[in-house]
Amino acid sequence: MSRINNYFSTLIPSGFLWRLTFLNILVIVTATAISGWAIYNTACSLVAGVGDLDGRTQQRFNSTLLNYLWIFMIAAAFVGSLLHFYLIKRLIKPIRSLIQSTEKLKLGDYPEPVQVNKQDEIGQLVTQYNGLIAQLQTNEQQRKKLVSDLSHEIRTPLSNLNGYLQALKDGDIVGDKVLFASLHQESNRLSQMIEQLEQLKEWDYLSTQSVVKKEMYEIESQLTQCVAMFDRALMQKNIPIQVEVESCKLYINIEGIQQVISNLLENAMRYYEGIGPILVTGKKQGKGYCISITGPSNPIPVNEREKVFMRFYRLDSSRSRLTGGSGLGLAISKEIVERHHQGEIGIETTDNSNTFWIVLPR
Repeated sequence: MSRINNYFSTLIPSGFLWRLTFLNILVIVTATAISGWAIYNTACSLVAGVGDLDGRTQQRFNSTLLNYLWIFMIAAAFVGSLLHFYLIKRLIKPIRSLIQSTEKLKLGDYPEPVQVNKQDEIGQLVTQYNGLIAQLQTNEQQRKKLVSDLSHEIRTPLSNLNGYLQALKDGDIVGDKVLFASLHQESNRLSQMIEQLEQLKEWDYLSTQSVVKKEMYEIESQLTQCVAMFDRALMQKNIPIQVEVESCKLYINIEGIQQVISNLLENAMRYYEGIGPILVTGKKQGKGYCISITGPSNPIPVNEREKVFMRFYRLDSSRSRLTGGSGLGLAISKEIVERHHQGEIGIETTDNSNTFWIVLPR
């Protein structure tokens, strides 16, 4: 049996177009042969019954009819096969383009989008494929940017640590409490950056998923808990805080929202300047719930407000290095908030304060 299958496999071309054409020829020939046989026998019977022909004339009629039927069947099979071949070749042209595009992608090059003029099943396949290629290109660009930014950000604290440690080893400087505190601060900066990168990677993954774990929570108690985690740090820095939160139940990813509040509170503490408390508010707003954190600080310029949510972006790089900022906290917060349906995050400023706000759906 396997030999017979192998034999037929060698006779039939391997290409999909040729196989489909061969199958179509087989169907057309079979259909025309059956139809021709039925027409021939029916016509011969009718003529023999009502035509009152002699035997020789009947035989000549039968022979002539058979010859014409053979001509018509062969012509129908030939024309039908050519028409089928042409139409199917046009139909599967996008598939051939997909094959060529996939081969190019396999070699490491991003191909141009495959052209599609129809929105049938093949057109939808091509559209989805083009979207996949575009997403792969975007992911590759983000990966390269992330690696570039990360290497730049890590290089500074590592250079500081290596320089001071080498100087201590060579005896060029003498260690004291201030120097060790500075080295410890740089070490903490590296640890925080790696931790934030892990969080960012997790939310990048979650943003590609259709489902993120959410549950119903009372937001008032959750905000109170988040603020309580900063009580000791606020007391050490002698920064007052005021909390005005309205009770409301929200369907949220609690770990993510806690991370957002912690990032915003940490920023308010880090850049606190002036007098007055840090104000944390939460209130119902239309169909959403607005949480805002206002801290006395130098106002963020208008042209910088959107950029602060970009990864690794810092308003003052020298100040951020001293205070341990990595430029990732707000980027993570934006990822988390926007992952919630209709979630928004933004910033408003006055002459002596900055307010970061988020809106979550109720």
